Amino acid sequence: MDEKLLDSKATFLSLDLDDRLLRALGNMGLVHPTLVQAKAIPLALAGKDILARAKTGSGKTAAYCLPVLHKILQAKDELSVNSEERKRTRSLILVPTRELAEQVFKYIADLSKFCGKDITAVNIATNAALHIQAPLLAELPDVVVSTPAKILKHLVAKSTSLETLETLVIDEADLVLSFGYEEDIRGILAHLPKIYQSMLMSATLNKGVESLKKLILTKPAILRLEDDKEESSSLVQYVVRCTEEDKFLLAYVILKLKLIAGKCILFVNDIDRSYRLKLFLEQFSIRACVLNSELPLNSRYHIVEEFNRGVYDYIIATDESDKMGEADTKEDEEEEEEAVEETEAAEEAKGEEDAEEENTKKSKKLKSKTKKRKRGQDKEYGVSRGIDFKGVAAVINFDFPLSARAYTHRVGRTARGGRRGMSLSFVTKEDAKQKTVQANEEPVFERVAVQQRKQGSEILPYKFDMAQVDGFRYRANDAMRSVTKTSIREARIKEIKQEILNSEKLKAHFEDKPRDLQFLRHDKELHPQQIQPHMRHIPQYLVPKIAGVAHADGVATTPEVGFVPFNKDAKRRKGSRRGGNKKSKGGDPLKNLGKKRR
Repeated sequence: MDEKLLDSKATFLSLDLDDRLLRALGNMGLVHPTLVQAKAIPLALAGKDILARAKTGSGKTAAYCLPVLHKILQAKDELSVNSEERKRTRSLILVPTRELAEQVFKYIADLSKFCGKDITAVNIATNAALHIQAPLLAELPDVVVSTPAKILKHLVAKSTSLETLETLVIDEADLVLSFGYEEDIRGILAHLPKIYQSMLMSATLNKGVESLKKLILTKPAILRLEDDKEESSSLVQYVVRCTEEDKFLLAYVILKLKLIAGKCILFVNDIDRSYRLKLFLEQFSIRACVLNSELPLNSRYHIVEEFNRGVYDYIIATDESDKMGEADTKEDEEEEEEAVEETEAAEEAKGEEDAEEENTKKSKKLKSKTKKRKRGQDKEYGVSRGIDFKGVAAVINFDFPLSARAYTHRVGRTARGGRRGMSLSFVTKEDAKQKTVQANEEPVFERVAVQQRKQGSEILPYKFDMAQVDGFRYRANDAMRSVTKTSIREARIKEIKQEILNSEKLKAHFEDKPRDLQFLRHDKELHPQQIQPHMRHIPQYLVPKIAGVAHADGVATTPEVGFVPFNKDAKRRKGSRRGGNKKSKGGDPLKNLGKKRR
């Protein structure tokens, strides 16, 4: 964590947290809280409702998990060991995606490592059926982590009850609304008690979050801890206007020549596009993982974990935010600014408001505020927001996002925790010859550029020396001819079969029927075409001419190798010849044959 985000004057010990939580924090190597943690935790422990706006990587998860767990431990310490009140569901944490739910659940497990049986948590944002999860909820866990849709299904089925709830947390509140969960949230509120503490966490504020605040929060403490200037200085943004064909060419050159050092996420807008790009890069022995909604949740989470551990350097992620209703409208440009102004005005006058009356009058504004999400492969899949990608050096928008909001979410995967990062976006030119041009890229880019200027940042043109890049074009074209629709379909089938083999649930089936496993393992290799070995390496004549190594003074120098003659040294050539300078006499070899035998 960068020191700029830490409050060096405060420590977790000064926040009066439970000793068991402090021990877990020490075990995790955490001593100083971040700014959002130092501000939010005391307010949450005091019972205040909170609306916190802070950038990604600032520690929002710990800011609400620590007070939630502390309040549970404090309540149980006051009860006898045999008291029936020890077993009750006290906290509900709502998140927009299954990936984020798994991440939050794991973080709670780390914080409660030394709490024994005093803290029980369950994550129901999985693919499991309701009747399988019902016994887990029947045990009345202290903390339930879920998506709004899943917990509402359990409430309707009466497999759980939230009558004893003490704390409600909504993480990534703006994304919860953009995914179309507003009706689910309304249904959940009908099952909650009259008095409970609420916390909303978000990286951005818009009118939807403002409506949600008036519906759920009562005289909240509003924390705006996002510094746009610091964020813009740590993130460098570039754009390349190119054709569809050049997208693949530039991706090949950038990754193969290691022009971007470190781990990288490449965003595309469609699942087929992710496999097309993966198969294209495979032609050049560039290994990359595919992350999309077709993969099971466990596989998606495992891919992210391995990426964070450094097993993979490149992830090709499918951003399906447009299918979730996260698309821009004409008013979205000014929506966030208006919401911020309304929030500041409400903060000044919050002491004189009657919260109950305001909630009743303005709760209807939340309805139809965001578009309903379309039903895709996984309704609760999300990769551009919430997931904790660690150490991402760069984000490449291979396909430009379809909304300015999605752009903000994508580039937020890098430059996290105060570290520096880079984003590179490909914007497709209008070309009548190309059949796959995305028509909305240019207008969306202009809207994004205006938004970034208002935040004090600029999207700079990334200039390639196309004369040197063109040398790679024939190789890229050869690789693209190998990536057909059939190969893409086969690649998707292969990916599903691999997940079947890796599934823990089917392990017993394969043990009983080993022939099924043998059949799957002996399936044909699914390459787009035969990979040509020469494509794996770059010939020396194609390597661009670059400057020498830059020294500390900033002056680049090239090593002195002296004069290199075009021809070999004549003296060495003469000396290597047998017989010195004597000239060999020509003759009939058959006449000399008898002399050599004597």
